[in-house]
Amino acid sequence: MAEQSVLNRRDVTRDIFSASIGSVACCYTGQPFDTVKVRMQTNPSAFPSVGFTSTSIIKNEGAAALWKGAVPTAMGMVAENAMAFGVNEALKRAFPDEAKTDPTKRPDLLKPFLMGAITGCCSATVLLPSEVVKAKTQVVIGNAEASSADVYKKMIKRQGLRSLFIGFDAQIMRDAPFYAFFFGTYELNCYLFRTFVPSMPEELNYFLSGGFAGMLGWAAAMPFDVPKTNVQASWDSRVVGSYFPELIRIAKERGPLALYTGLIPTIARAFPANAALFLGVEMGKKFFDKFLWA
Repeated sequence: MAEQSVLNRRDVTRDIFSASIGSVACCYTGQPFDTVKVRMQTNPSAFPSVGFTSTSIIKNEGAAALWKGAVPTAMGMVAENAMAFGVNEALKRAFPDEAKTDPTKRPDLLKPFLMGAITGCCSATVLLPSEVVKAKTQVVIGNAEASSADVYKKMIKRQGLRSLFIGFDAQIMRDAPFYAFFFGTYELNCYLFRTFVPSMPEELNYFLSGGFAGMLGWAAAMPFDVPKTNVQASWDSRVVGSYFPELIRIAKERGPLALYTGLIPTIARAFPANAALFLGVEMGKKFFDKFLWA
């Protein structure tokens, strides 16, 4: 019975559907910021600031270049968030918070952080191939071999299928802390808004809580994201073993603050993208319950 309640068909379908809706909204809202961030992280001497990088991309490659890698990113986000929200919701059903059924009890605010870390380790395995393709696509300057399909073919030709799993350790190191803060602070924010701003509409609560959760998640994960991006954008990296040497190299050559390169566009992207994500997910759940599977 416990297994049925955790992995029952209706709830799993609902989790995947709502995560897919939120993922598409998140991707196309935040992709321009992500492209700027990747350029700054992989080539800081050529792209020293957010303004310069944005202007340079638009001037030399056109505004559409800001959405480079959007298609594999959207596909990866659907897979990632289906896994992430699916695992997280399953963990909530497996280890329910008594405050959900008893409003007199204060919710456990630590459990969502722990569940988030577990979720991050699971989702990293799904996200990895699209992240590698995206990173290599975004650092291509100009239009030559700039499509995701071209990059994918070149990867398979040079390194075979293992090229899709480059930087596996880097992905785990980035995603575990990110999802711990992502889901943990979302639940915390929702609780705080409901407690101290009880008149706030639920939709606005989802939007603001999701936006702030994304910002805090990326602030926590940023030092791990910079070496991850460099590892996955390189054509000489290994599946496991390139991450820590790259982290140490960046810290030694450019200083510890270099691990926060791209923080401004990342945080700027995080609020609207993750606000759209969580709002899409929560509205997707309501749509599913009302129109698809009552």
